[in-house]
Amino acid sequence: MRTISFSVSEEEAKLIEDYVTANRLILSEFVKDAIFENTEEDLPLDERRILTAREKAKSERRYDHTEVWKRVEV
Repeated sequence: MRTISFSVSEEEAKLIEDYVTANRLILSEFVKDAIFENTEEDLPLDERRILTAREKAKSERRYDHTEVWKRVEV
């Protein structure tokens, strides 16, 4: 298992510690959950980008390897 660390101000640390304590949470699980929630929210954007790129690729000219070699040979 890997460890990832990050810096926060004293005020931010106090806020996080108070929140975790008040809600009877485990700090590492709280942070992981927050990160993965953010990541999951962004995944649909990545899916849209991929689908858009696939659609664009369908209309672009394709070259097989022999054509490519002919074009790049010096």
